[in-house]
Amino acid sequence: MAFEITNDFLENLTELIAINNDPAITELFEDLHYADIAEVLDELDFDESIYIIKLLDSEKTSEILTELDEDTREKILENLSAKEIAREIGEMDTDDAADIIGELSEERQRNVISALKDEEHAADIKELLSYDDNSAGALMGKELVKVYETWTVAGCMRRIRAQAKEVSRVHSIYVVDKQDKLIGRLSLKDLIVAKNEQKISEIYIDKVDAVNVNEDDEEVAKIMSKYDLEAIPVVDDNNVLLGRITIDDIVDVLKEEADKDYQLANGLTQDVEADDTVYELVKGRLPWLILGLFGSLGAVIIMQNFQTIMDNPDYKALFFFTPLIAAVAGNVGVQSSAIIVQGLANDLIKGSLWRRLLKEISISLINGFLLSIIIIVFTKILGFPISFSLAISISLMSVIIIASLIGTFVPIILDKRGIDPALATGPFITTSNDIFGILIYFSIAKIILGI
Repeated sequence: MAFEITNDFLENLTELIAINNDPAITELFEDLHYADIAEVLDELDFDESIYIIKLLDSEKTSEILTELDEDTREKILENLSAKEIAREIGEMDTDDAADIIGELSEERQRNVISALKDEEHAADIKELLSYDDNSAGALMGKELVKVYETWTVAGCMRRIRAQAKEVSRVHSIYVVDKQDKLIGRLSLKDLIVAKNEQKISEIYIDKVDAVNVNEDDEEVAKIMSKYDLEAIPVVDDNNVLLGRITIDDIVDVLKEEADKDYQLANGLTQDVEADDTVYELVKGRLPWLILGLFGSLGAVIIMQNFQTIMDNPDYKALFFFTPLIAAVAGNVGVQSSAIIVQGLANDLIKGSLWRRLLKEISISLINGFLLSIIIIVFTKILGFPISFSLAISISLMSVIIIASLIGTFVPIILDKRGIDPALATGPFITTSNDIFGILIYFSIAKIILGI
């Protein structure tokens, strides 16, 4: 059963902290998962969170720190000494340790790494910090199990036991040559049934998926998702085995990318959260609001150019349908772009662009035709002349076609230029389609009605 934070639990914990009842607090957290404890700390006052972090053993608090909200963790780390942080880092896997240290200032990074007792652990962390953000190198961990092709099965088993002590989960056993170049992987089943005197070179599997250390983390996520991998080895340009990336790291990448795309699609130019400062929230929202404002001003200018329609008492009602045209254009564009962005994210947008063009036109014609029939029926019920109904319905069909094409090709063009295509699913596509929609609407209406 999942743990649930209750008011009674928090009140009891707060009282125990107030009277410094350390044994009771330790017992309270003894059977809780570190992710649950992290949730509890996010709910407590800062001083109370620091109290618990310093009370619990480093083996548990190191895991808790990786699960904490970034803002909470930043405040806690600011109030821990370099030695205290080093004690926590010493219990972490290298990838988690590098992520935590990477949040510190350069001076504190040096102090913490210097305070680490395990020199090999410190060297591994420094190596991970040297890789570019969002690369496989920054994402990987150094903990893995590797064996040499020249080892015997008996010798391999002894060394695996020693290596496995440092690895929390043994997803795969990697086989390397004398130069530490990755040449394959080892099946645990084959290892168990093999004879003790057999060489690893006789039983290893030479087919193994790997990624380059400079590969983009999103590409790594696509590869692991495509082949259902729980872990993937990381190599350099010479195919030397450097580390491995596990599925939990990829889940974090996918979550971050989904959050970023969601915010872009809703007109937020940077990563912001509900509890950020007013300045950060304004900075994240304002650029798209300005874009929307200029888009609306553009629509005003377009409508001014069709003043003759407004001056004609027989066709003033055309302006009442302006919000309808703009809304449909925006919705169609967002629908089309959302499908394309999803396809690009999953690497499904392949083949001829002309075929996709014809497909979008076909979909638009069907949707536009059905919606146009509804418009004709609606306007006839209201008593408008048939020419008026045709002007609106033909305009609507044209707007739907243009909006769907814009929604389809803008994300593809952005992607080809190295710009996040999620940008095209939000206010950008809505604003542009609003403007084009109004322009097309009044232009067609003016032609059909002969105004």
